[in-house]
Amino acid sequence: MRKITVAILFGGCSSEYEVSLKSATAVLENLNFEKYDVLLLGITREGQWLQYSGSIDHIQDDTWHQRKECLPAFIAPCRQIQGVVALYNDVMKTTKVDVVFPILHGKNGEDGTVQGLLELAGIPFVGCHSLSSAICMDKDIANILAASSGVKTPQSVTVYKNTDADKVIAAAQAIGFPLYVKPAKAGSSIGITKAYNAAELVSGLENAFNYDDKVVIVENIEGFEVGCAVLGNKDVIVGEVDEIELFEAFFDYREKYSLKSSLIHVPARVEQEIAEKIKATAIQLYQAFGCRGFARVDMFLTPANELVFNEINTIPGFTTKSRYPSMLRSAGISYKELLDTLILLAMEEN
Repeated sequence: MRKITVAILFGGCSSEYEVSLKSATAVLENLNFEKYDVLLLGITREGQWLQYSGSIDHIQDDTWHQRKECLPAFIAPCRQIQGVVALYNDVMKTTKVDVVFPILHGKNGEDGTVQGLLELAGIPFVGCHSLSSAICMDKDIANILAASSGVKTPQSVTVYKNTDADKVIAAAQAIGFPLYVKPAKAGSSIGITKAYNAAELVSGLENAFNYDDKVVIVENIEGFEVGCAVLGNKDVIVGEVDEIELFEAFFDYREKYSLKSSLIHVPARVEQEIAEKIKATAIQLYQAFGCRGFARVDMFLTPANELVFNEINTIPGFTTKSRYPSMLRSAGISYKELLDTLILLAMEEN
């Protein structure tokens, strides 16, 4: 039987570049190479696309792009090619690809940009389409859609660099401190700060505008964060619900990848009835946002057992210890099985 040619996209011109390398390393260490021919296509921090054929170790230590085996390459938008074009000794070499697995986190990878290219190219790919990817990436638009689908959302106000400062402070005071200041289109909690007063709000806005030209000021929700790993296209599977227990501040970028002052409980320490409610709401959101393939749906559970929308990650962290694979593993789906399922879902959808 012919092997399936899978192009793994990793790296990215994104503040989450390092996270992508960790996720890609885990995927490559667990893919069944008897079933798949793998083509590695890396994107440097500066946005250069390179076909890479070296060791996984060099991806892990971020020296892959310095290797002599790298070739300038790109995914051709032309549907007659349906694959990767690489430049070898001034000669263009094309490789037809059956499916692309984008392991790109954050801007220029998880936000619909790469997905749009793959749709133009007519190549099946793992994960959400360009529209749902873009919507999920934008916290402002995502809140609007979640609310319209019947799920409670936190109070928020969207501001831009030219928004009058007095109006911003007045809007924040109407919501009430403490509150969160978030770049609208950034993942892994990058650029997010918690503000307890107007001075910290102004400082948080300055920081957030380093990552995006649109910032969302969001109400602090009492309770704790719960997550759902949703897998599938029309028919979906939901893993065990997880829970983030925090001992300090909030679940920022550093804490997500160190867990020095937090614990993740899988399954969450909630009653079965509440867990089922969380799963049902996650499916409702997944479908309302037009997701397919996979996504992690995050919400808050208040002391009154009310669910409040937080966000949807269309390419969540994907190491073997990351939240998404851990929730599915608790439901009986191994990491290797998950990879096979995602590739199959991508090919079935197309």
